[in-house]
Amino acid sequence: MNCLRCLSFGYSFFCLALIATLVLTACDRQTTTPSNESEPGQVHTFTGTWSATGTRQTMKLESDHRSYIFRLTGSLLLKGKERPRKGFKADVIGFFDNRIGLQARAVWTDDRGDKVFSEIYSEGKVPGELIEGRFIGGTGRYANAIGEYTFTWKRLINNDNGAVSGRVVDLKGWVRDGSSEALPTTTGDQ
Repeated sequence: MNCLRCLSFGYSFFCLALIATLVLTACDRQTTTPSNESEPGQVHTFTGTWSATGTRQTMKLESDHRSYIFRLTGSLLLKGKERPRKGFKADVIGFFDNRIGLQARAVWTDDRGDKVFSEIYSEGKVPGELIEGRFIGGTGRYANAIGEYTFTWKRLINNDNGAVSGRVVDLKGWVRDGSSEALPTTTGDQ
């Protein structure tokens, strides 16, 4: 009878030791979760949607000549597996003249507070024409960012009191964040 107790105790001890070893080796493993972070210099392609509201001030020149200054803020949501982040707060300030086109500057701020800066321009004289953007740096992970994007602006509200509201259609582009390369130079007027 004592032999059976010894065998039973030995078997129980063996099972307990085996379970403890398995638990300890499982806990010792480092867990890795996929990160949304990327290596500096990686190119991110994206598409997206952008809606904005703001104000506009108009200067009437000749009968068919108008100039506007405007400020818009809104939400920008990006799509695509390679997008830099999912969402941004977008702030734009600019100048439009129906004879020479559009010049503006934008700041996109992500959920961490990092910002990416861009120039926006178009030679288009009427709303709805293609608008181009060029990334010119930023803060945090977007320091030295370069890239390009295009979109079309669709007005939703444009009243005489200066209120403006709209959305971007066909937003698409690419950005290389954290790159230490020099910004590309452009020639000619934009």
